[in-house]
Amino acid sequence: MRPADRALVESQSPSSVRERPWLFGLLIAPEAIFAIGLVNGGLSFLLRNQGVDPARAASIVALLTVPHAIYFLWSPVTDFWMRRRTWLMVSAAAAAAAFLAAFSLPRLSSSSAVWWLFLGACLGVVVAAACGGMMGTLRSEINRRRAGSFYQTGSLGFGAIAVFLLVSLAARLSHRQLGALIAAMIVFPSLAALAAPPQPALSEESARAAAARVWSEVKSTFLRWEAIPYTLLITAPFCSGAMIGLLPGLARDYGVSAGQVAWMNGAGGALLTAGGALAAALIPVRVRAPIAFPLAGLANAAALAILALGLLRPAVYFTGTVLFLFTIGACYALFTAVALEFLGPSGKSGSSRYALINSLGNLPVAYMAYLDGRGYAHWGPRGMPGVDAILSAAAAALLLAYFLVGGRAKKSAAESRSHA
Repeated sequence: MRPADRALVESQSPSSVRERPWLFGLLIAPEAIFAIGLVNGGLSFLLRNQGVDPARAASIVALLTVPHAIYFLWSPVTDFWMRRRTWLMVSAAAAAAAFLAAFSLPRLSSSSAVWWLFLGACLGVVVAAACGGMMGTLRSEINRRRAGSFYQTGSLGFGAIAVFLLVSLAARLSHRQLGALIAAMIVFPSLAALAAPPQPALSEESARAAAARVWSEVKSTFLRWEAIPYTLLITAPFCSGAMIGLLPGLARDYGVSAGQVAWMNGAGGALLTAGGALAAALIPVRVRAPIAFPLAGLANAAALAILALGLLRPAVYFTGTVLFLFTIGACYALFTAVALEFLGPSGKSGSSRYALINSLGNLPVAYMAYLDGRGYAHWGPRGMPGVDAILSAAAAALLLAYFLVGGRAKKSAAESRSHA
């Protein structure tokens, strides 16, 4: 049976219907509320309202982003002792309690408040690890692709809603009430885990046997020749999204007003990225994720090329930004699809391996932000998107060629064996 036919059969089978890929748009909501809504969205605004210096606020925000880069160190707990959906609800509740404690203190910039916020961030990222492990249990390839799209759509959408509520209600609610609001937004979506797809029963094997199986799964995922192109794929410069946080700073060079930036890179931007993530689900499953992902990277680079080659006018900024935000949403969804293909079946260590893959995927955000900044320093406003576009297009073209040629070679080899 051909892969496309197999995917069609799987998508129509009763087991694939029960997998409910749309549910992952809710399951990632607790992590999106604090990571996008609070840490990368409303926190600097709330700190400024308390008279905190922007430099100090930036340091606090930077500290709270650290758990996302290193959470693979403690995420393995989600593969043991309790089911992953239970871990998701427990970690969400614990994170909500930590954030509530932080907001109950007089000043969010105090050492105690920052400690509680950091603890909440460390607990909250376990939600992402649990989600990754649960997505790895999906058997239908088309449902894996859909789950990745809903996962990113939910993350971007709920994050934008949280930013809007925190900023708009900051003047009307006390900090304690804002903390209660954040805690509620984190806890209630996590209850959707009760309707999550059936998860494997907990193993009763010994600790030694469990450790041996985990190591076997890690080796089969990372210590193989096929892992090298996947590792290059998730750490490549394309689809990094580094320009998302840099575009508002470019707006003045293109003659765009502050109000227009607030709409374009705020609520409008959230809708565009969420729409792009959802649109990625429409890509046929016969187009493998390692092929669709660099294709999306080329489209995203083309959007940046508009900013790099166009006139420094508002119309150019709006056109390039709209296309960039929509395509980066699709890139995010397809990155998740690549991560799940790299991961393979969840097995005993699905959450641990997904967390490690996801952490590696965050590297391009850091180094591309630096390189984009160097582009501005050397070549001005067009240099920033230009550097990103050139590096992204080159890497995407190379990896796309590899997976296209590699895929054809494997197909030819399989046909040769079948005729033998």
